[in-house]
Amino acid sequence: MVEFSKALTAHETAIPGVVLFDLPVHGDNRGWFKENWQREKMLALGLPDFGPVQNNISFNEKAGTTRGIHAEPWDKFISVATGRIFGAWVDLREGPSFGAVFTAELDPSQAIFIPRGVGNAFQTLEDNTAYTYLVNDHWSADAQGQYTFLNLADETAAIEWPIPLEQAELSDKDKAHPRMADVVPMAPRKTLVLGADGQLGRALREAYAGDPSVEFAGRAEFDLVDPASYERNWKNYSTIVNAAAYTAVDAAETPEGRRLAWEINVSAVARLAKVAVENRLTLVHVSSDYVFDGINETHPEDEPFSPLGVYGQTKAAGDAVVSVVPQHYIVRTSWVIGEGSNFVRTMNSLAGRGIKPSVVNDQIGRLSFTEDIAAAIKHLLTSGAPFGTYNLSNEGPAQSWADIAADVYAAAGSHRTDVTGVGTAEYFAGKDAAPRPLNSVLPLDKIKAAGFRPRNSGDALHRYLDSPSGEVRQ
Repeated sequence: MVEFSKALTAHETAIPGVVLFDLPVHGDNRGWFKENWQREKMLALGLPDFGPVQNNISFNEKAGTTRGIHAEPWDKFISVATGRIFGAWVDLREGPSFGAVFTAELDPSQAIFIPRGVGNAFQTLEDNTAYTYLVNDHWSADAQGQYTFLNLADETAAIEWPIPLEQAELSDKDKAHPRMADVVPMAPRKTLVLGADGQLGRALREAYAGDPSVEFAGRAEFDLVDPASYERNWKNYSTIVNAAAYTAVDAAETPEGRRLAWEINVSAVARLAKVAVENRLTLVHVSSDYVFDGINETHPEDEPFSPLGVYGQTKAAGDAVVSVVPQHYIVRTSWVIGEGSNFVRTMNSLAGRGIKPSVVNDQIGRLSFTEDIAAAIKHLLTSGAPFGTYNLSNEGPAQSWADIAADVYAAAGSHRTDVTGVGTAEYFAGKDAAPRPLNSVLPLDKIKAAGFRPRNSGDALHRYLDSPSGEVRQ
């Protein structure tokens, strides 16, 4: 008997991601009506915006008809149109919850969300039962090769079928499915890291070392300017981390550099955004302090763009493109230091050779070590932090480039006074150089509120100088 006028309610289950819903069903002398799928209300209760594209109905003439256990490579939202079922769901995904079981009786007043990789089975408890489900991918013959199956009679799952299986109606295929010990778990969707050979890419390789669900692609594996690179089966991915960019600030002011900067930092990003939207992927994009003119003392995430040069203009345009992707993280950094050629390495090398440099002293900001950027990206993706833009640099007092150079010299055993501070205008006089923001300080309140605290910049600097990647003394 259908229970009328229940409030829409979500109930967590023993299987991560599987959510059981009570549905509002309105009845009178004519029959009943229900809102089987109400996106706005259900999202408010925590249902993923899984983007259904196909609606299927399974009609079952006799009570005791039993189907499953099938885990398909897509998400499903399941309900009963008429009749009543006993549903059984088994987690067949790779991971600690593999083998977890949840069962429930469902009538038209209930529905259940089943994530990709969770095995789905049901047994009809009444004649003329119709079982309906929304899925977020189109069925195809090719997709069947990605299914994972479990035998309905598996002793490990130990499902207590209301109608014993020997008395139920089963297909020969379902009878032949493997036991739990022989099931190949469904692998998770992959994270694709682009720009994997750059400074941040190498830090991300370290952060995700040993994780088979993360795939790394340098230019040889994924050329951002080649349209053919984007032709892959994106259904196998959940996330794209774009750690690639054109970062030659001064060269971007030249005709050739301007073209490359727009092609890599904007056109390629637009292609990635299109892929993310069409395939419901999360897109992580790395931004820069150069999207601002540096006039304000600090630059919160919601400050309007005010780039000074071509590089900053292309980064701002790329940020604007990414911001329209429903599931996105923009990680805005400043003064990036990692494995490869960078300011700290250069100063360390000069100190080791006894050279006394002139260094800009009126540009103010904080270093962002790639180890911390990679850790922040991983934290955002694993913690379920709200989508949006997050500032990320190391923590500590703001410094000039000359202050940082003096710190490096002191750490190298040289004198801080070996570094002479000069103004930006004087330093770049007579040189073909892009304009630079004088203040690049990024407040970190938002990333801290999301549960991530960057290391102190001074501590990170000393650790970097003591590491093989930072040690370049001659």
